[in-house]
Amino acid sequence: MSQQQANDDDWLLDDDPPEQSKPLPQYKHPWKILIVDDEPDVHSATALAIRNIRYKDRALELLSAYSAGEALQMLQLHGDVALILLDVVMETDDAGLRLVRRIREELQISTTRIVLRTGQPGQAPEQEVILNYDINDYKTKTELTVQKLFTTVIASLRAYENLITIEKNRQGLAKILEGAADLYQMFSLKEFASGVLKQISAILDVGTDGILCVESTPDMTGRPQLEILAAAGAYECLLESGSLDDYPDLASAIRRALHEKRNIYQHPYDVLCITAQNGREFAVHFTPPWPLDDVERNLLEVFCQRISSAYDNLYLYNQLRHSQEATVVALAALAEYRDTDTGAHVLRVQKLTDAIAGEIRQRGQYLDLLTAEFMDMVGMASILHDVGKVGTPDHILFKPGKLDPEERRIMEQHAGIGASILAKSAQMVEGQSYLSLGSEIAGGHHEHFDGNGYPNKLKEQQIPLSARIVAVVDVFDALLNKRPYKEPWELSETLDYIRSRAGSQFDPIVVSALCDMVEQGRLPFEL
Repeated sequence: MSQQQANDDDWLLDDDPPEQSKPLPQYKHPWKILIVDDEPDVHSATALAIRNIRYKDRALELLSAYSAGEALQMLQLHGDVALILLDVVMETDDAGLRLVRRIREELQISTTRIVLRTGQPGQAPEQEVILNYDINDYKTKTELTVQKLFTTVIASLRAYENLITIEKNRQGLAKILEGAADLYQMFSLKEFASGVLKQISAILDVGTDGILCVESTPDMTGRPQLEILAAAGAYECLLESGSLDDYPDLASAIRRALHEKRNIYQHPYDVLCITAQNGREFAVHFTPPWPLDDVERNLLEVFCQRISSAYDNLYLYNQLRHSQEATVVALAALAEYRDTDTGAHVLRVQKLTDAIAGEIRQRGQYLDLLTAEFMDMVGMASILHDVGKVGTPDHILFKPGKLDPEERRIMEQHAGIGASILAKSAQMVEGQSYLSLGSEIAGGHHEHFDGNGYPNKLKEQQIPLSARIVAVVDVFDALLNKRPYKEPWELSETLDYIRSRAGSQFDPIVVSALCDMVEQGRLPFEL
């Protein structure tokens, strides 16, 4: 029967509209049931028989299709149909059977339960259909009384729920493993917090609205303040205000979760409490459109454990990093102890080295060398460039005039001394570190691009990029500032000097980056 005929025969239908036209309660996600039949009165009778059924405190949402083609379109719009009550004979004698194959093979829908209903059992023999088609039940329309239809629906929903539970667990655990692996790759607290929100959204397959908070310094009342580390979706505005004053109910739920040290499922204020080994506690609020079921809660409990472990990893990483930075600062301070005139020099070198590396990367140059790891370490490592001066005698280091050839030879030894000291220490740390990068810089920042520098007469790409950057930065800062052997230069003559040595003493790309930053007023400190 065509859709137009169905519309013309509306007078046959019950006065009540089909169930899907009525507003459904939003507090629980309803079970979706698709009725596929070319007879409008079958839709009406089925709706009357089952519309008041509730299973697990969830109502039914009835969808209607009057042909196999309409059913396919409906399934493409609704990916969570629990049950299809399907007629065999519609636009063709085997339209329903063909639809079953397309659902299972083309749409790859395996969890939806399909109950075949036919008024002409001879057209589709039961044994043959059960064996050859992936259906879950076969009923003749005459045997489907209200009670049997009720039994069929509940049994199908129960089977669908079990399959969905298994599939949710499988997908959820896969997402947890994948998401936790991503969290282990994050090395800042803000990035970590944002990653947690994204992973919870992926696990639950819901929107990204959410926030992650931590209790911080108490306010005037003595109550700990809630510091917002990350926010997404509708809560992004909170990153600027930093306050939950406009969300008193949410703030109360978060404080309760932190105080009781447990997860709170109080829809719409679901809050996870995550406790790390160092005693720090986080609260995560997210916004699923309906109360979470047991499977989703259990997955979140597992994910909370993974988040806690990932945060502990981040904490230990940062502790190790801070220890390394403290070691670098101590070594630099040791070198500066005898040369107080250069105390601020290394801090300016650090800032300008980071800035020039970022400028070169922004230009798309040396991208194979300017890795994230390099960018993260090169500035801090640069403060070790003159650590070898601990081996330079005072009478040479502090000489106010020009060095004679022998004194210059001794002074030049500081590059090799610094490289050797740092290289030995770097052997204790696997991979690239501040010490290994510092060794490159200490040993190479007096090499010249044309091969006429010291200590090893390296040239061009033989000189590590870190050292080529610091070579320019070191001279730039030294010329602009007073030293025992010279007065400060003007900025213009300093730039002229550096430009004149591009391609001979200095890497032209580094010189160009520095000059552009100076001319555009983008230096990281005041001259």
